[in-house]
Amino acid sequence: MGVLIGFEEFDGMFESFQHTTFRLETRRRYRSDEQTETYRRFAAGQAPGWDLEDPWCRSRREQVALGKRFELVRIMDNPPTFGQRYLLDNAERNGAVGEDIRYLWRADADRLSLPNEDTWLFDSRAIALLRFDADDDLIGVELINDPVQVARACQARDSAWRFATPHREFSAGVPYGE
Repeated sequence: MGVLIGFEEFDGMFESFQHTTFRLETRRRYRSDEQTETYRRFAAGQAPGWDLEDPWCRSRREQVALGKRFELVRIMDNPPTFGQRYLLDNAERNGAVGEDIRYLWRADADRLSLPNEDTWLFDSRAIALLRFDADDDLIGVELINDPVQVARACQARDSAWRFATPHREFSAGVPYGE
């Protein structure tokens, strides 16, 4: 078990890490996405209008320019949920600022026995376990430094990364769904 940290401390980890962050993204939807203008436009069948100059994008580019890596494996249902299709579109923006995003079908993730929890792994030394409520709102972040749990997270990362497909290649074969 770890310790709960504030969102400000969690946000700071994306600049204080030394080498690599890895996210295993497992959820079917994120309420925070649904509250954005880009989501509303996407839901209306319009181009989301990603802003590559917003503070988040600038920060990612700055960290990548320092030689740091942002890696992410998203688990996708078949057919994908609407929120997953939104994030598949969003992967273009994230890739443009330096994130390497790959995808696994949920059935493949299950065969690999990957965890069902959203996590960030920082420098293969610390896990940030994201806690959500029943409405899919992020309500907390648990920081875990236990070496055994971190080693398991590293194994999950290695398995997920080995079998995941880069987002553009994956996107070409995604059924439209709901």
